[in-house]
Amino acid sequence: MTLALNVLDAKALISQLGTVGLLAIIFAETGLLVGFFFPGDSLLILGGVAASSAGLKVLGTQMPIGVLLVGAPVCAVAGAQLGHLLGAKAGRKLFDRPKSRLFRREHVDKAEEYFLKFGPAKAVVMARFIPVVRTFLNPVAGTLEMPARTFFLWNVVGGVIWTESMLMIGYQFGASMAPVIDKYLIPAMALIILLSLSPILVEVLRDRRRKAAAGAAGDVPGPAAPRDEATVGGRHRKR
Repeated sequence: MTLALNVLDAKALISQLGTVGLLAIIFAETGLLVGFFFPGDSLLILGGVAASSAGLKVLGTQMPIGVLLVGAPVCAVAGAQLGHLLGAKAGRKLFDRPKSRLFRREHVDKAEEYFLKFGPAKAVVMARFIPVVRTFLNPVAGTLEMPARTFFLWNVVGGVIWTESMLMIGYQFGASMAPVIDKYLIPAMALIILLSLSPILVEVLRDRRRKAAAGAAGDVPGPAAPRDEATVGGRHRKR
């Protein structure tokens, strides 16, 4: 019997920790800064597989789909709320720590970049599908003073969509995935992450087009400034 547990191996986590362990990890990944390295997407999909008819054959365990469909979004939402609360209470001090094997300042910077680039509501929902970002964006949202009610609304939307979609992929296709799950698990997870990033890529392309259009429009001389305004201290003041 082995006591070793690879926290990066979703299959090992599912088979050894069971339903309660899966839900605890979903909470930790979204609520605790040290939980960013857990494989949330693949964990949820394999949880769905474990709840399907192929669960025992593929993973050696059978999970109740009803418990997962209720428990996973609850844990995801609760974890993110904790992250937001920590950010709101501690502020920037939460991230003022030396760079270490677990903590990287660039993780926080990337989360803040998404938050400012796409706006609070869209960033909270989209971050659910982006590993690492979904962990750090929640405290960043609190630090940047996103209102608690607004955060809760979009946190629920993102948490439900993320957990339910990942679980149902595994549950619906568990039987068909069974013969090849060991061989194709890593490519499948890579495809899922790529699909998760697609909304970000679309937004980046749209942003570039808007900037290009704005730049082209800026080359055309605009109307002269009204004569009834004067500039004082860098601000416009009407006479």
